Amino acid sequence: MKKVLVLLISVSIATMSFAGEGMWLPIFLKSLNETEMQNMGMRMSAEDIYSVNKGSLKDAIVHFGGFCTAEVISSQGLLLTNHHCGYSAIQSHTSLEKNYIRDGFWAASHKHELSNPGLFAKFIVRIDDVSEQILAGVTEEMDEATRQSTIDKNIKSLREATTLKKFEEIEVRPFFKGNQYFSITTITYPDVRLVGAPPEMIGKFGSDTDNWVWPRHTGDFAIFRIYANENNEPAEYSENNVPFKPKHHLPISLDGVEQDDFTLVFGFPGRTNSYLPSYAISQIVDVLNPAKIGIRDQALKIVDAEMRRDPQVKIQYASKFARIANYWKKWIGESQGIKVTDGIGRKQKLEAKFKKVLSKKKNLHKKYGSLLDEFEALYKELEPYALMKGHYDEIVGRNIEIMRAANYMRRLADRYENNGAAAYGKYKNILISRFFDDFYKNYRPEIDQKVFATLMKTYSENAQMGIADPVKKLMLTLGTKDYKELASHLYTKTKFTTKEALYSVLEKAPEEAVKILRADPLFIFTDELAQQYNTQIANQYSEIQAKINKNQRLYMKALMEAFPKQRFYPDANSTLRVTYGKVDGYAPRDAVQYTPVTYLEGIIEKHVEDDYEFHVPERLRKLYELKDYGQYADKTGKVPVCFIGTNHTTGGNSGSPAVDAYGNLIGLNFDRAWEGTMSDYNYDASICRNIMVDVRYILFVIDKYAGARHLIDEMTLVHPKEE
Repeated sequence: MKKVLVLLISVSIATMSFAGEGMWLPIFLKSLNETEMQNMGMRMSAEDIYSVNKGSLKDAIVHFGGFCTAEVISSQGLLLTNHHCGYSAIQSHTSLEKNYIRDGFWAASHKHELSNPGLFAKFIVRIDDVSEQILAGVTEEMDEATRQSTIDKNIKSLREATTLKKFEEIEVRPFFKGNQYFSITTITYPDVRLVGAPPEMIGKFGSDTDNWVWPRHTGDFAIFRIYANENNEPAEYSENNVPFKPKHHLPISLDGVEQDDFTLVFGFPGRTNSYLPSYAISQIVDVLNPAKIGIRDQALKIVDAEMRRDPQVKIQYASKFARIANYWKKWIGESQGIKVTDGIGRKQKLEAKFKKVLSKKKNLHKKYGSLLDEFEALYKELEPYALMKGHYDEIVGRNIEIMRAANYMRRLADRYENNGAAAYGKYKNILISRFFDDFYKNYRPEIDQKVFATLMKTYSENAQMGIADPVKKLMLTLGTKDYKELASHLYTKTKFTTKEALYSVLEKAPEEAVKILRADPLFIFTDELAQQYNTQIANQYSEIQAKINKNQRLYMKALMEAFPKQRFYPDANSTLRVTYGKVDGYAPRDAVQYTPVTYLEGIIEKHVEDDYEFHVPERLRKLYELKDYGQYADKTGKVPVCFIGTNHTTGGNSGSPAVDAYGNLIGLNFDRAWEGTMSDYNYDASICRNIMVDVRYILFVIDKYAGARHLIDEMTLVHPKEE
């Protein structure tokens, strides 16, 4: 085991397929990345980025709420993150009288900053390789259950033996598909207050149309502040708390970016799968994505037509439409990007090279010679189950709204029958406050009924292994082959289409309410679909996927042993990572060349009066007319808005700082360019681009638009290129 560990972490520095590819663990930057980073223009050392002995960049980076990244930008705990990361907090303080979503919010002083229960800022204290301790006693002969049980016991022992300082916590996470383990010591501050946010017409400018798109002109930022007790320690909200004093905060560069400038993005990327075999990528591109895209195509077409027909529907469905369209658009770009860059061919070339190495090394061939053949067989076996899982998730779980409500009612009924009236009452109150009150505000059953009829037809026609039996059974009972009649029957008979009808049931005693629910035709239909899915799809899918997961762990280990001079980065798993690249445009298709920076002029060009996506606030237009840019214009006299780089990012990197060669903040990561969204599976520097708000536009909005100069005054502004 020790020999394997050395092999995993002591790999030599070799040129990657694409310079800058990867989401790197900061503790290994010195040995794996520092030389390349400095050759690309970085003027820092690895110790400046990550250190446990002194303040470093890592001490300015926080996991924001567990779902985004944020960075400390002042000595008084000021936090910068994306507008979309802070959206729910901003929304929670919004009312008709104080519409912070529409108008923005800027606290005039500390006492005006708004608390956000449940929102936290988590710092990383240190990261340690604990593979030897966690994998002690694990053997290759173990079955997966025994292996995991051994690991779980070792994790428990490690936790019990670890001495933590006050307020520290420890997480133990798997890396390289479970071939290595690292402990992450953290400290969490639970008092995080809203300080400032631009109006939605700046923070979400371009909205759905520009999502995943370059050129981009979105001022996607919001400002919060961490508070602590008088000893600078974590504390729940209190009026006596004071602004947090960080070990390090990011200075802000006013010099901006130019072509080929070094960029470093530091944050908490969510999930990637960079080491999947070609069979998996083929299945995603050729089978799974087309099915999911097709389902959302149909749902979006129906909703779009209704939104165009009725302005009230447009208001009610704008957010839902954007949510459906978000990954629909991403999947399209992902599949096209893999095809354009021959991502499958790239995997196949690696696999051919892998086979060649194994053919020359008998010891490796004995251990891993059958892996790729097993992958091929397993993915072939998985395909029909994965396809129907995709149909079920998309149709029953996401795009037919009423079925989400029905599934919640199924859980409520189960809660009563399994746990009693008290558990039923508690869960009922949670559903009402967290789901149904909001659900019915923007629910139009006549639209959902059209979506149901269309998607149930798709579900039934694409059914395999009898999964659609409940659909055919009900249609046979009704004596119809018309899906519109099926939809009409269910939507007129169920009590789930209106808030009043459903709440009239929930007001009754638990036993009576559950009896009524279980007699509801939509409840019965949804329950039969779920049972059929669980018994004929989900169980089989999980069994095959477990075998694939084991193979993936072995394949990861095999690649490292077969190519000992190659650097490997672990897939993203919401832990702290460094990714580096350069400012660079790209050519997505024939005769199209994108430059890397957008400007305020582009915002004005996109202006459409009273449009929910492209209306430019009058004050911003006035500042443009007067050319009142202050110190935030570039050398040409224009205000930069966004820029792109070759940094390897994904979800969770939202809000991550983009820093320059010296460690100064130059931008705020918030998106990826559409053509390169396949970077979760296949990074290619020719088209993979992350999109960042230029920090000078952020400062311009804070200062010139919002008049919040007091916030600028507490930041550290620098001119590194003049030094």
